[in-house]
Amino acid sequence: ELISSLRSKLQTLWEERELVLSEARECAERGEELEATVRDVCKPNEFERYMMFIGDLEKVVSLLLCLSSRLARVQNAMRRIDGNTDAEEQHSLNERHKLLSRQREDAKDLKENLDRRERVVSGILAKYLTDQQLQDYRRFVQVKTSLLMEQKDLEERIKFVEEQLENLEKSIP
Repeated sequence: ELISSLRSKLQTLWEERELVLSEARECAERGEELEATVRDVCKPNEFERYMMFIGDLEKVVSLLLCLSSRLARVQNAMRRIDGNTDAEEQHSLNERHKLLSRQREDAKDLKENLDRRERVVSGILAKYLTDQQLQDYRRFVQVKTSLLMEQKDLEERIKFVEEQLENLEKSIP
């Protein structure tokens, strides 16, 4: 029953992932349309700033999500430490935790810098775009970010259920 339930949960997560990927493709199409508009109305150096911001948006958000996920896994492993865990493994987990914490703080700094750049890009675009186009741009940035977060969350949940299923199947003779 448990295996069946996990397989069903996995199927549901895969379907959710397909929906999110479909939304991501639609968002990418809107992004391409927006890019063409920005290219047409902005100066080349302003367009370059816009493109750099959009490219860095995905990289920085993905980096933050990845580091947060890895840090959560290490914290979970640290919570499972007991009297049987050897000192070397404890030390290794502590070192990984420190490293990932520092890296995540650095990534947060990158995100703050990215937010400042977004305000600059938004100011540039406000000179050229209509209110509706500017609203579309802001919605695009917001949707792109939320879709990245949703995709990462789904990938983590799928991985977790797959591991549970695999461990359960191995435990049954």
